[in-house]
Amino acid sequence: MRLSDIALWVFTLAFFIFMILPIAVVVVISFTEAGYAAFPIPGWSLKWFARIFEYEPFIDSLITSLWLGVVATVASCLLGIPAALYLSRARSGWATVITTFLLSPLSMPMIVIGFASLFFLSALGFGISFLSLAIVHTVICLPYVIRTVAAVYRAVPPAYEEAAMILGAGRFTTFREVTLPLIRPGIAAGSLFSFLTSFDNLPVSYFFGSAQTNTLPVVMLAYMEHQFDPSIAALSTLQLLLAIVALVVADRLYGIEKMTVAT
Repeated sequence: MRLSDIALWVFTLAFFIFMILPIAVVVVISFTEAGYAAFPIPGWSLKWFARIFEYEPFIDSLITSLWLGVVATVASCLLGIPAALYLSRARSGWATVITTFLLSPLSMPMIVIGFASLFFLSALGFGISFLSLAIVHTVICLPYVIRTVAAVYRAVPPAYEEAAMILGAGRFTTFREVTLPLIRPGIAAGSLFSFLTSFDNLPVSYFFGSAQTNTLPVVMLAYMEHQFDPSIAALSTLQLLLAIVALVVADRLYGIEKMTVAT
């Protein structure tokens, strides 16, 4: 084996350790018996997971985050799928400009989006509300749906849709029977990324936090400002588990390989 290959393997291994080790530490600490983070673990216990369900703000904010993630994902799909289908086939130079504009939230700092959205939506009269939060989360989730659906749709030969129309199918029937089954992996990937992005978002959600609209990341941050115990680690472990379950379900339904190609 050449020296360059050995160096590449060492670098790759070090990179994975650097990425995975902090996550592993959080998971281990969530099972500690002590009320603080310490190594070695003095004892094993599930009491910090029980603490999650005993502390009402955790449960209330979790429900808010789940609803928000679903609303933002559905809204992103309703807006993003038609946009992706049109822009993928458009020949106009404006299509590139519009696509860049719709994908711009990916390249902008989230804190800037949150700060600007707070002023803009307040000026429109929405204020700090669940609707405002849903609108902003839709904005930051929309690019994921557009990117994944557009990537899949560009790989679909136009001849499939043209053949369906020649055989007498209308636009809606063609979409339902031909286009939709072909772009479904892209929709699944975009929906998955949208939900996880919304569920884990802190910078944008922080600007719209109130007693009725606090999301789970905002409540976790507020909790850590006053006390630091392993319940935060336990909650982070559950969030990680949710992401893993979502990936497993997506893999069973569509296959990670197809979704990876789509993105």
